[in-house]
Amino acid sequence: MITLYGMADSGNCYKPRLLMALIGRPFRHVEVSTFDGTTRSEAYLVKNPAGQVPLLELDDGRTLPESNAILTFLGEGTAFVPDDSFDRATMLRWMFFEQNGHEVTVAVRRSLSIYPHRKAAATEERLRLTLEGGRQALQVMEQHLRKQSFFGGERPSLADIALYPYTATAEEGGFDLSAHEAIRAWLARIEALPGYKPKSWLPED
Repeated sequence: MITLYGMADSGNCYKPRLLMALIGRPFRHVEVSTFDGTTRSEAYLVKNPAGQVPLLELDDGRTLPESNAILTFLGEGTAFVPDDSFDRATMLRWMFFEQNGHEVTVAVRRSLSIYPHRKAAATEERLRLTLEGGRQALQVMEQHLRKQSFFGGERPSLADIALYPYTATAEEGGFDLSAHEAIRAWLARIEALPGYKPKSWLPED
């Protein structure tokens, strides 16, 4: 059985858990954290020298870091990867957007806001910049979702799985979603998918 190393509260670590719940793929979860030093242990650094989560370990011992790379691997051959080449490229476009425009603002501001150990980094300037950037990213999403139900086509794709976790918790970082009707409707569509599990869900041992 494949193993996923990650932090239960991390949106990046939730992405592959959510996908595997949706496609019904069994896996084992091993909790490791940047908070308690387990991601810097010698044993973990052998698996991932970057000391980051999530990390996927296959039955043959091969490992794969980076949440969207893991999504791409796990999504191969599933309904979450469009058949049409343009729709696949559009899916990738939104996955790149998630990493370069969304996570670095929406997710980072949440982290700065809720984790005590990030307090020193939560300067007034950084909070302002991440708020401004996050609002811009959410507005880009809102405009898209007013025209299409999902990202990368008219059915859910890996892009939706990538964008969902930190959008669903955006209000924890101080972002107001009340005016984003299209985003809220999209969140509800994701949560209505067969097999959906919330971030708090972990597979049974």
